[in-house]
Amino acid sequence: METAVESRPVRLFIGGQWRDASYGKAFEQVSPATGQVIGAVSDGTREDARAAVDAANRARHSSARLSILERAALCHRIADTILARQARLAPELSLEQGKPLPEAIDEINFAAQLFRDAAEYISKLETSLLPAAAGKRIFTLRQPHGVVAVLTPWNYPVGIPSEYLSASFATGNVVVWKPAPTTSMIAARLVECLLEAGLPEGAINLIHGGAVPGEEIVASSGTHAVGFTGSTATGSLIAKHAGAKPLLLELGGNGPTIILDDANLEAAISGTAIGCFTNAGQICQSSERILVTERVHDQVLDGLVSNASRVKLGHPLHEGTTMGPLNNPGVAIKMDSHIRDAVDRGAGVVFGGARAKGQPTDLYYQPTVVDHVSRESLANREETFGPIAPVIVVRDVEDAIAVANSCTLGLCASVYTSDMNAAFNISERLECGVVNVNESAAYWDGRTPFGGWSGKGSGVGRVGGMESIRFMTQIKSVVLDIRDPDGD
Repeated sequence: METAVESRPVRLFIGGQWRDASYGKAFEQVSPATGQVIGAVSDGTREDARAAVDAANRARHSSARLSILERAALCHRIADTILARQARLAPELSLEQGKPLPEAIDEINFAAQLFRDAAEYISKLETSLLPAAAGKRIFTLRQPHGVVAVLTPWNYPVGIPSEYLSASFATGNVVVWKPAPTTSMIAARLVECLLEAGLPEGAINLIHGGAVPGEEIVASSGTHAVGFTGSTATGSLIAKHAGAKPLLLELGGNGPTIILDDANLEAAISGTAIGCFTNAGQICQSSERILVTERVHDQVLDGLVSNASRVKLGHPLHEGTTMGPLNNPGVAIKMDSHIRDAVDRGAGVVFGGARAKGQPTDLYYQPTVVDHVSRESLANREETFGPIAPVIVVRDVEDAIAVANSCTLGLCASVYTSDMNAAFNISERLECGVVNVNESAAYWDGRTPFGGWSGKGSGVGRVGGMESIRFMTQIKSVVLDIRDPDGD
């Protein structure tokens, strides 16, 4: 199965109209799976970004006036439209991003569910009636910010944007959205779904391109809140440009998976491998560091190698493929660097460890297992974001917690144990925003608050469920004087 190549550049969408970039430039979109050009994308400019912000501001008051039930119904229609287009969206997502078709289908379904969840959350949102002095009533409202700047990555180019877009539309905001350049085409397809579902004119504005239009929409006085998922380095720049605006930053992770001696090793190994190799390891909550004691080391290592050997690396649209290529050269280069660094520091590559030969591009990376990784290695200190299982030997539980917390990132962790007292104790001591017990670090229910630990480089705020709704609104307090003006 192959998708058709676009005959004309995918355009920007501003103020209800598809349009070319202001200077007419476009960049080629190359599939990481085939190395072939699958289309072209209009390359947005600072001027285009300003036009998008202006268009959003013209639309924001009418969107805010939609009733909550109207917004909920809209979100349900968007979910219906996404599912109706799944057969087309999923293969296009696979070819552009690189993930296997079954994973792309799962992502499309997840995106639709996010819109359904947002509809339910907003229709059940409650606010406060506060105690007040005699003759007074005080209540609160939650109202939209106005224009939200949304910047999203390439690893889940339909699912992650839907986290922000669903909450934005449910709460009455309008959006200026800049997706990652390498997944711009599927972003345009998602916008088509929004329009088919009846999204009000101007409520979504799509800007393609690189850092310049992104910086413009973040820094503009015409945007009132910023949502971003991506690297820690880029998140720091966004925070600087955004100033005092409300920020939701979901940044990098380097998730520790702790496998205790009393764990169900079959479940632990399987869950850990899922976190290492799903989406070719390109998940912010992947199993980036695997912490085991000598007692279970050999069994865990053998199990990881066994799981890696069963990964079928290949074209994402071919039947039976379980892992596709990496999305872009930068990720592959980082894999090369982290493996080389680990080996230089004394680790041993026991499976994989290199780019696969005989594939259409050099972005196909072997599933990799590295043993006895040093605590000083890049794989322990930084996010790798590729299909790697780095095994780190620890002395005991206390040592495992110390190693887990030594990283400057704190997004997700996983603990495998049959001792629930230990599970509670470790979960409370790990400096991570999410801890999964006897479950892969990569598991996430979209209704769960998701984000990084304060003081570390994994972000600010929480996405997911009611937390997304809260972020997309601001609280207004209303005080009523209900005394009879003719009374005492």
